[in-house]
Amino acid sequence: MSSGGFAAQNGAGGSYTNGPSQNPVGVYSSNQGLMAPPLTGFMNSLTTKAPPPAGPNTYSTGRYQPSPVAPPPSSWSGVAPPPNSYSLHHQHPGVTPPPVAPPPSSYSQHPLQPGVTPPPVGPPPSSYSQHPPQPGVTPPPVAAPPSRYSQHPQQPGVTPPPVGPPPSSYSQHPPQPGVTPPPVAPPPSTYSQHPQLPGVTPTPLAPPTSSYSQHPPQPGVTPTPLAPPTSSWSGGTPAPVAPPPVGNHTGPGPSSTGTRTPPVFQNTMQPPTALQHGLYQAQPAQMTRPAASSYPSPQLYTQVQPAGGAAQLSPSLAAMSLQSQTPEALRVVNLLQERNLLPPGAVTPPTPCLPQDLQKINCSPEVFRCTLTSIPQTQALLNKAKLPLGLLLHPFKDLSQLPVVTSSNIVRCRSCRTYINPFVTFVDARRWKCNLCHRVNDVPEEFMYNPVSRSYGAPHKRPEVQNATIEFIAPSEYMLRPPQPAVYLFVLDVSHNAVETGYLDVVCQSLLENLDSLPGDSRTKIGFITFDSTIHFYNLQEGLSQPQMLVVSDIDDVFLPTPDSLLVNLSECKELVQDLLTGLPQMFSRTMETQSGLGPALQAGFKLLSPTGGRISVFQTQLPTVGIGALKPREDPGQKAHAKEVQHLNPATDFYKKLALDCSGHHVAVDLFLLSAQYCDLSSLGCISRYSAGSVYYYPSYHRKHSPAQTERFQRDLKRYLTRKIGFEAVMRIRCTKGLSIHTFHGNFFVRSTDLLSLANVNPDAGFAVQMSIEENLLDLQAVSFQAALLYTSSKGERRIRVHTLCLPVVNSLSDIFAGADVQAITALLASMAVDRSVTASLGDARDALINAAIDSLSSFRSSVLSVQQPGLLAPACLRLLPLYILALLKHRAFRTSASTRLDERVFSMFQLKSQPLPFLMLMVHPGLYRVDQLSDEGALNISERTIPQPRALQLSVEKLSRDAAFLMDCGTVLYLWIGRNCNPVFLTQVLGVESYAAVPLNMDQLPELDTAESSRLRALIDWLRERRPFHPVLHVIRDESPRKAEFLQYLIEDLSESALSYYEFLLHLQQQISK
Repeated sequence: MSSGGFAAQNGAGGSYTNGPSQNPVGVYSSNQGLMAPPLTGFMNSLTTKAPPPAGPNTYSTGRYQPSPVAPPPSSWSGVAPPPNSYSLHHQHPGVTPPPVAPPPSSYSQHPLQPGVTPPPVGPPPSSYSQHPPQPGVTPPPVAAPPSRYSQHPQQPGVTPPPVGPPPSSYSQHPPQPGVTPPPVAPPPSTYSQHPQLPGVTPTPLAPPTSSYSQHPPQPGVTPTPLAPPTSSWSGGTPAPVAPPPVGNHTGPGPSSTGTRTPPVFQNTMQPPTALQHGLYQAQPAQMTRPAASSYPSPQLYTQVQPAGGAAQLSPSLAAMSLQSQTPEALRVVNLLQERNLLPPGAVTPPTPCLPQDLQKINCSPEVFRCTLTSIPQTQALLNKAKLPLGLLLHPFKDLSQLPVVTSSNIVRCRSCRTYINPFVTFVDARRWKCNLCHRVNDVPEEFMYNPVSRSYGAPHKRPEVQNATIEFIAPSEYMLRPPQPAVYLFVLDVSHNAVETGYLDVVCQSLLENLDSLPGDSRTKIGFITFDSTIHFYNLQEGLSQPQMLVVSDIDDVFLPTPDSLLVNLSECKELVQDLLTGLPQMFSRTMETQSGLGPALQAGFKLLSPTGGRISVFQTQLPTVGIGALKPREDPGQKAHAKEVQHLNPATDFYKKLALDCSGHHVAVDLFLLSAQYCDLSSLGCISRYSAGSVYYYPSYHRKHSPAQTERFQRDLKRYLTRKIGFEAVMRIRCTKGLSIHTFHGNFFVRSTDLLSLANVNPDAGFAVQMSIEENLLDLQAVSFQAALLYTSSKGERRIRVHTLCLPVVNSLSDIFAGADVQAITALLASMAVDRSVTASLGDARDALINAAIDSLSSFRSSVLSVQQPGLLAPACLRLLPLYILALLKHRAFRTSASTRLDERVFSMFQLKSQPLPFLMLMVHPGLYRVDQLSDEGALNISERTIPQPRALQLSVEKLSRDAAFLMDCGTVLYLWIGRNCNPVFLTQVLGVESYAAVPLNMDQLPELDTAESSRLRALIDWLRERRPFHPVLHVIRDESPRKAEFLQYLIEDLSESALSYYEFLLHLQQQISK
């Protein structure tokens, strides 16, 4: 089979916004995949020079019919395909995958023969046997030590002596027959992945030098390190350069160069060999195979606390190994046979294999997460694994506990400007070594004092060295101007179409209710602009008896009529603001003006806010029709969305992008609320928010009276938007250990330099992703670190720096890489890359590349990690959900091929995939399905004196639905309560308040508050789900005759649909491609 596809995610270089990259990186090639960076015309990813040309689609939109074998030019890497990469796996002409109907209750492909009784098959007590025992042969008893994988059959006629405790496992070379090694101490356990042959007893294995080593060392032979790749990557266009920034752009600090010490660990508290042989003494134990449905997280090591405290990273990592007793992540799963792959609750992220003292203080995965929790030593090893390497960040997340430090001298590395963190090494009490560039720095005198314990002389106990997430109150050198006040400008569409929707009443009422809750202080300013075919300003100057409306009809040359009185101090002019909000809906209630001049209104808002910076909130209900930025309808409602033919994902004009860049340079962010039942060209309008670090909200078919559920959602979202925390004039820099490099960013921002993101505003609901590569071998390192520093101005006028630091181990075997794979983080990164691929090439290319990502990773695991080839579709337990998540992406609104998908809805879904934090994104990709007619308090959570039931997650298939039950589906932004036709009447009465199934309303979207235990449990569960996300999901009660039933069925992703295969058919397709 070919290998290709996601090339550029693991290697890139090329040009950046401010010049060429200093870190050219070799990559493996791609025939077609998700790894090439996208154009900057969409989704604002930092990319390199040339965009990949669009190429022919190689997968059909139906049942994956064969296509001609020809490498398309639209590869993710944008270059000619060199060997060893993610490529699209082409099918040979004339070969059609055999249609196989899934059996009703099993994935077994081999039916039982009549009259044949199958022998009992099960794993021997001491191994994970992957082959059944031979009939009539009783294998000899074999001890099962828990700390080693034996992957080779035993040779006949060889008697095993006791086996000693090796420092690591995976031996892949069988012993020689007739050779009896000397006896050694018994090992803890063994994972045998091969059957025991009749009359064969095991032989000892030589102790390899690294964990999960695939080749034990030969006597007198020094292993050769993997050579780094030599090819370079190019593709994409250079990111646009913004106008020079105004104000606080000191940033978290530029990455400068300086003298570095070699990356070796100094001042270790005890020799590594002593730790290796003393700390991890093996204890004999008997290994039993865990149940298929249990997925325990990897166990951590017992780690001796170094004398220097948690900051003494080097001695801790000197003994670091991946010999966990039960590497559940590498348990082999046959996806065609095991149905129940979903864990009963949430999918937990893998735990990095770090010593316990370091793991306890590592950055939370809710804030900082890597697709691979074990970093490969070389780019070549990463290429071979065929897994994407990247980070997912939620940097401004609301945190219940956040240490805040006030200091006149923030300690940073003099060379790379890294902030001191828990993973630096203290050479002695007066010097510390940077964990990113390895330079030795002096400890400032004031840092010797610990303000928490009020003690002196223990710098390693300072809060900065004990917390991976910390916030500094920045001194004056982090300011180029005084911190700006909180400034809010509301730009409102008041055309006839806007007034008809009734949104203006909701906005004004929400503002009246939340004026006192707007983040800010005594300096907070506020202003209003309304527009139709003209622009209306409002003079709110103190001393006026009522607001004055000033109309500017010349929209081709917008000017500010009274610049000093349009933005006013909220506390001083609060009564005038309240009067304006009270009268504004009636002011335009009878308007017949149908035109919309959004572009000139945005220009006016930019002129008003550019001296200070701030936030513009735009409410739009139709396509802009007059003035600069006017757009024409581009959607053809009658055209089916073929995989090759989804048009107009790119903006129709660059006006909104250019204006957004001007806004970003003056610290102005634009948030867009789109409320419309008509096509509004969101791919063009969304640029104003994407490049200014704003947010996009979309409410299709919004009408205050006709869609009360949408109105409720808009009200709740708007309240959260108005009252949530906000940071102004922000920049974020991401640093990583020398040898790693960042080459592509995903999210809403503007890239100001190779590692600096300009965020005019930052909010706690924004997520970001970055793709990374290994540009220099990490052979001398046992761990690497990543640090994100966010410099912002709080709404109270304080300049603050929030710093997150993540530490991960470095490994040298594919087994370790796969064992540390984070399937949800991988899925989220692939989704962002697929969005870029859809825009720069085609939707079909993106779909094919997603499929290739699953094919390549499972193929690499099968060929490079497993030594015995078995029938079936085999995956490690940690990646068992990857094919399911890939199929879910193929059926997601962003990528599905369906005539019912509106263009604006598709584009908005792409926006969400690029900017949502990981937990919310995964709910939108793979919803949760729960049976709720039999909720109980067993296993429930108790939160704030409330009991929250915790039902088990079910597979997303109609097979799991029952006519005599009720099911709740959580899709992130919407909740569906499906009622079976024969549902228990007690449930209908005590939860829905109706006597029968026929009495359930067709458009029910709220549950009555009944004084019953069943009603309380279900409402508590729904309220708990809603509270855990920043947006308000509406509830729809569904029955067979409901108009929304088709929406509900679309989320059953394991069933056959218009846009993709069923899950079982998809697995068969993957197996066919892998076995080629």
